[in-house]
Amino acid sequence: MADPLPFGLVYDPRFLLHDTGMIHAALPDGSALEAAEHPSSARIIRRIHALLVGSGLADRLTPIPSREATREEILAFHTPEYLNRLEALSRAGAGDAGESAPVSPGSWEAALLASGSTIAAIDAVLDGPAPRAYVLARPPGHHAVASMGMGYCLLNNVAIAILHARQRGVPRVLILDWDVHHGNGTQAAFYDDPSVLFISLHQEDWYPIGMGGLDQRGAGAGIGATVNVPLPAGTGDRGYAAVMDRIVAPVARRFQPDLIVVSAGQDASMMDPLGRMLVSMAGFRAMGRRVRALADELCGGRLLLVQEGGYSEVYTPFSTLGALEGASGLITGTADPYLDQSELARAEVVFTHDTEQAIEAAERVHIHSA
Repeated sequence: MADPLPFGLVYDPRFLLHDTGMIHAALPDGSALEAAEHPSSARIIRRIHALLVGSGLADRLTPIPSREATREEILAFHTPEYLNRLEALSRAGAGDAGESAPVSPGSWEAALLASGSTIAAIDAVLDGPAPRAYVLARPPGHHAVASMGMGYCLLNNVAIAILHARQRGVPRVLILDWDVHHGNGTQAAFYDDPSVLFISLHQEDWYPIGMGGLDQRGAGAGIGATVNVPLPAGTGDRGYAAVMDRIVAPVARRFQPDLIVVSAGQDASMMDPLGRMLVSMAGFRAMGRRVRALADELCGGRLLLVQEGGYSEVYTPFSTLGALEGASGLITGTADPYLDQSELARAEVVFTHDTEQAIEAAERVHIHSA
């Protein structure tokens, strides 16, 4: 078997400047519950990076330098009014950039770096030194719409980077969003664009409510280029593997992309506090392996993964390592810390009637009626 293609990594400790702070709860007696860390904590990204280093994977990846996005690059998607407001909020030291999108003094710099580094990774994939890459970015982006942040996201890193790729002459881009939440901002960015295929695998009607239904298939010339696959809670490893084989692969082959970009939120994991999907480290490795095979088959291996959600401080690092092992073909031998627990066994074997029904419904819409 041929050696794996070179795989790039973008990481900058300045991503951690985005501080979502603490959650405070007042009690009826006038006291306050002990403050808890925000779910979208910088600690999680720091732990992912530490695991990549400690597992030995980071040493086998090609470093890609980070950079800040320019205003012109960001304005390809976001409005000037929003960009100005986001910068002002960060300079002021606090605020909300829209809906559940907290801002801190370091958020502006981190957001520029996250978007710019995703663009840098696109360029590395297109030009070398690595036809595949991963951006360990913070803050995430797939909920952010043109005029505001949403769901812990400030700038839509993937949308901005794909618009850059299109400007560079890439004809057709496939976005696979496997975050447990629907990527509403990315969907909105390309809803009427037939040259960008958006596929979202997400927990049904989870966040944002009302987004990601089977009926949302694009508009105008873009009808059919939005492929939503809403899934029931507890879908697990086997369910996600079935979706990759029965929905993602045939739709991707029909589309014939020149580049594949994954919005890689590992919050579908079995340990995530904001999702109920039961995917294990092995399940994410299998998904990474499948998307790598599609990239090899369809677009010369050109593949970019960009960090989105993932809120289990304990398990998100291992889920992310699994996804990267599969996507890169570089296996570290790092064990899942929950190998001996019954929950892991359940996550790997569960395949419910509800999951089968959901996949069949998606097949009727996206495969058989196309």
